[in-house]
Amino acid sequence: MSVTDQTPVTVSTRAAAKIATILAREPAGSMLRVAVEGGGCSGFQYKFDIVNAREDDDLVLDANGFSVLVDTVSVDYMAGSEIDFSDELIGAAFKINNPNATASCGCGTSFSL
Repeated sequence: MSVTDQTPVTVSTRAAAKIATILAREPAGSMLRVAVEGGGCSGFQYKFDIVNAREDDDLVLDANGFSVLVDTVSVDYMAGSEIDFSDELIGAAFKINNPNATASCGCGTSFSL
């Protein structure tokens, strides 16, 4: 899989609004980094961090004027995904709608390919 032959990652309107709200309270120049790591009950899990620097090869997404970064390795796992935000009775959280995931855990925080 390669970044160039896959659909890029997108950010939903709900997620963009929440990211803008969060980053507006952070120091100027802060960005949200979304990454895929090994771990979780299904093999991979998503990691969200607030950072103040980007790498040259990061995919940079716009979220209402704020930047969301995805490293090239994570983009391969997330190609075609949408970063969304869900605010439900059981809790509020960012959700990754990943068409590459073949299975996920019951809590929705980890997945397998």
